[in-house]
Amino acid sequence: MASEIGGGVMRHRGPSTTYHFEGPADSIDGADFFDRMRSILLKQESILHAVHCELQGPIDITLPPETTDAICIPGKPNRKELDLLYEEAIYTVVNKVGVPFKTNEDELFRYLQKVFKVKAEEHDIILQSVQNLKRARFSLKVSVMKGKDLLAKDANGYSDPYCMLGILLGRNRHELEGRKERWFSIRKQKEKMDRLPSVKDRLSEKCIQVTKVKHETLYPVWNEHFVFEVDDVHCDLLHLDIWDHDDDVSVAEACKKLKEVNGLKGMGRYFKQIAKSVRNNSTSASAADEDVDDFLGCINIPINEIPFGGYDRWFKLQPRSSASKVKGECHLILKLFCTQVCERDTTLSKRDSQVTLYEKLLRQILQHEHLQKREDYSWDGGLSEPAGAVLCYHAVQTNLSALQLAVIRWRCYSMHHRAQPLCYSFLLDLMKTLEAEWEVSNVEGEMETHVAESFDLHVQHCLSLIKRLHQVFPCSNPTSITRCELMLRGLGHILTMQAFKEACPHHQEWNRETASVIKKSIVEWYRSMMSLYKLHQGTLKEQLRDLVLVVDAACAHVQRAHSVYHGLFSSSLKLDFFSISYQQLEKLVASDMQALMEKVCVTLKKDSSHITQPMWETLFELYMSLKTLQTFREFLPLKDMKTLALTGFQELFKTTIHKWLQIVYEKSCERIHKAVEAEQFDSGCSLSKHSASADHVTFCFSQVQHLWLQLAWPDSSGEFIFRVRLAEDVCSVSMLYCELIKRKIEISIQEEGNSLSTQLCIALNNIEHVCVFLENMSYVLGWQKGQEATAGAQQTDKQQQVNQAHCDHFCNTAADLQREVKCMIAHLTDKMLLDLKKCILHISLSPDSISSAEAVSPLMKYLDDTLVILSASLVKKNLRRVLNGLWWLLFKLVFDTVAENSGVSLEFYGRFHFTLEALVDFFHAEGEGLPLEDLKNEDYKALEKELWLMKCSSSELIEQYFLEKTAQQRTLRHSPYGRISVKCYYESQEERLAVEVLHASDLVALDANGLSDPFVIVELCPQHLFPTSKSRRTQVKPKTLHPVFDEVFYFHVNLQQCRHRSACVVFTVMDYDWLSANDFAGEGTVPLSDFYGLDKPGASRTMQPIVLLLTRPKPSAKPIMKMLERRTRDKEAREFVRKLKETERLTGGKGGLLNKMSPILKRGQR
Repeated sequence: MASEIGGGVMRHRGPSTTYHFEGPADSIDGADFFDRMRSILLKQESILHAVHCELQGPIDITLPPETTDAICIPGKPNRKELDLLYEEAIYTVVNKVGVPFKTNEDELFRYLQKVFKVKAEEHDIILQSVQNLKRARFSLKVSVMKGKDLLAKDANGYSDPYCMLGILLGRNRHELEGRKERWFSIRKQKEKMDRLPSVKDRLSEKCIQVTKVKHETLYPVWNEHFVFEVDDVHCDLLHLDIWDHDDDVSVAEACKKLKEVNGLKGMGRYFKQIAKSVRNNSTSASAADEDVDDFLGCINIPINEIPFGGYDRWFKLQPRSSASKVKGECHLILKLFCTQVCERDTTLSKRDSQVTLYEKLLRQILQHEHLQKREDYSWDGGLSEPAGAVLCYHAVQTNLSALQLAVIRWRCYSMHHRAQPLCYSFLLDLMKTLEAEWEVSNVEGEMETHVAESFDLHVQHCLSLIKRLHQVFPCSNPTSITRCELMLRGLGHILTMQAFKEACPHHQEWNRETASVIKKSIVEWYRSMMSLYKLHQGTLKEQLRDLVLVVDAACAHVQRAHSVYHGLFSSSLKLDFFSISYQQLEKLVASDMQALMEKVCVTLKKDSSHITQPMWETLFELYMSLKTLQTFREFLPLKDMKTLALTGFQELFKTTIHKWLQIVYEKSCERIHKAVEAEQFDSGCSLSKHSASADHVTFCFSQVQHLWLQLAWPDSSGEFIFRVRLAEDVCSVSMLYCELIKRKIEISIQEEGNSLSTQLCIALNNIEHVCVFLENMSYVLGWQKGQEATAGAQQTDKQQQVNQAHCDHFCNTAADLQREVKCMIAHLTDKMLLDLKKCILHISLSPDSISSAEAVSPLMKYLDDTLVILSASLVKKNLRRVLNGLWWLLFKLVFDTVAENSGVSLEFYGRFHFTLEALVDFFHAEGEGLPLEDLKNEDYKALEKELWLMKCSSSELIEQYFLEKTAQQRTLRHSPYGRISVKCYYESQEERLAVEVLHASDLVALDANGLSDPFVIVELCPQHLFPTSKSRRTQVKPKTLHPVFDEVFYFHVNLQQCRHRSACVVFTVMDYDWLSANDFAGEGTVPLSDFYGLDKPGASRTMQPIVLLLTRPKPSAKPIMKMLERRTRDKEAREFVRKLKETERLTGGKGGLLNKMSPILKRGQR
């Protein structure tokens, strides 16, 4: 098979197979180069596909001729020999014996005239001559094997059976039919004796035989053999009686003395002796049994009804009269044969052996039959009825055994097959028949020579076909492959036959001989390819081109060997056809390749400029062809892979690969430059959203990817060098394209101004398309495995370093591309900055009288319109990137606007808080846009909270302060300031809130004596919710850190006040000082929602106390406090701030004393 490469098309000289490859833009210069490269890289797939198409293509019904050497083809007999053989055939028909065929004698004569091409006048003369010859004489061999299910005649339920048999002589067919009731038996009664035929009709003494008596059985086994001469095969009858023996002196013994009988008087005395024996036997029987017969049954078989092949069957026993009762069967084997073959009165019979006679007759008939069938290759050897009749009659008359017939048939048919091919399955059947009949002791002399000669010629014939295997049995013809399989199966069978081993002992090394033939076949095929492509002629470039074609044809040849022929040889001959043929072919290819590469090396040393780019392409294609051929070595046994001639051939092509990579890089850059120059920033397809230039880049990358996968450099050091170079080239081409497209878009932006450009979106999509392909390519090629690959336990340190280096290289390139993408996104969002500022300014300047939704509507409309454009122009990943940049641009604008406007109205902050929430909903898009975790980061949460607080009134801020305070109280797990136990419940009937202050413990010592004088202030908060409720205080408990108060306070408030979400009770623990201001010890807060009586039914007095951990908050650090401080005009805010600052002042008033008391605080904390 050869390949022709050019213009992106790879054509195979096979069964009309053409492959077309189309690049993304054939108008771009350099497309032909990449098409040629792809054709080279797809060489292996193309060859395999071509072979597959050849195997699966249209069936060629024309079978190639299976011609063979003339020495294997037998010669034809002359006219004289044919006339003598015709006489033999006519003699056979005249003396035919056995069950006649449907074809009568005249039809047989006419058939033989056609076979031997004898005219009617000549036939009459020969027939008259044959009829005057001495007739053939026949005998019948009778084997009495066994009986079954016989009649029980004895009192013990058994019989003692024996057989009497002989030939009844007959005069003609009519008389024979009248004597069906004739028997050997002599009746006990004289009147029955009188009914026997006359003496002249009785059996002659030579015709009677008797078996042994088998005692007490109904299933006797005799296995005795007798031979009877047959006077007239057309009229004589075989008769057999089975009797039950009842006397000490048996009838059988009397019959054995029959040979002593001479003349008619002796015959009379013989019958009297039998009668006396019968009468003596009858006296012991009872009167009731007097008429019981000892007869068990008889069998009558006309000789002319015995087939020429004989009988081997069970015969049912028949009664001698209607009164007889018999049952059972007897197994007989009957065979007719010629008594004196040597006395056969024909010319050839006197000269040749019977085996030679039959063989000559069969060969002549085969030639005629095959011509009549006109079935080349498929004839199964079936003969017409006249042919079968003549051969069968002749086999009987010449007494040929089954083994002799099997040998003759095999010899004749195999000989005929070499001249006119037959069906191989029929030949295989002949082998199996011969194997079944084989007995080495019966084969000697002429037959042994014939067997050895036939086997040897057939094996040589098969080997000659194997030598021309691909011409005689082409893969494109399934019938030929079937014949090849049957031929090999027959060859394998013959080589394992015992007959072959004994007749042809010199064929012990047939396996080696077959392998040698296969090698010769490969050499001849390779020489024919060299002659076809004129391998060693022309310039160096032409020789390289021709070698590529030869190697491609070798690849296809090897593929056929592996796909088709290897299985046939392996299953039939147990021979590794693929290994033998591949190693031989690979050796031949390696020799020519090394010779040519030496010429290339000499040319490079002299002047490398003589090797042009087309020659480099041819060298690269030669490397890929050789690599394709080498890939088949994986099907070889491991022991054979060490001795391959192409091992290490890659070293000769290192310079070629380096040069090829350089050419690929230069062509890629050239193609990308021209693609960007021709770029119109038109996606051309609503689905892709990128332009043609990106397709050109990914097309180049796909060729590089395919190149690397097909290169599969086996040497690790060389592989590393090529990998580094290829990776650098790919990354360099990626950055080159990014720079070119960026420069192109900058020019476009300058021309179009600040309008939102679809071209910019397409440019973004182009870079993203390249990035995605580059990332996938790095993983496909195994160049980027991340930390998993570099940390692999099975990798060497060098491999880990290589993987890490490639990973870093690709990561750096990806990072550079992402930076360029961000710059382009910045260009895109900068175009929207002015319009966004206008929308934010509109929100800022909107009067407080309009709703927040109305103020934000211009911004949302602008964003909706922009999103429509972006969604239609950007791929999903780029759309998310642009939306992310747009979100942070808007967030910064909102943040800056809020920061620039302090102390404005609450509605102002409310509008921007609404704006921020509306923007989150827009960019999140119910999960279809940016994720919430990206939108609501810490910066967003801080701004959102600040805006929410700023839009709240002072009362709402105070309520929020207490909500946070109660939330903080609930999360508290320990405190160094002690704890207080209280009970809180609401009494619905009295509409009052009851607060019990029970006790405190582990308070902080605030006096110099290490103790305190604690009391508790109970207050309902926030104050604006409980304007009429005053704070209450407990009694002072002097000098203690574990005071017990047990006091109850009642606050008259309604349920609505208590159910407010921020309503709470604040317990402030103070230290009483009579000389100075009281000190703050700590406070605890409990929400009113936790009180019994509001929503929780239950006994208020029996409820468990609430234990509050005391805290010392610093409200000035909280954002709410700062916001309230800025509201100087709000009285409620000023009063609340003043009170908290006073508490905070009391907390830090005795900082020196607290520091001195730190050991006590630590013990209290423990």
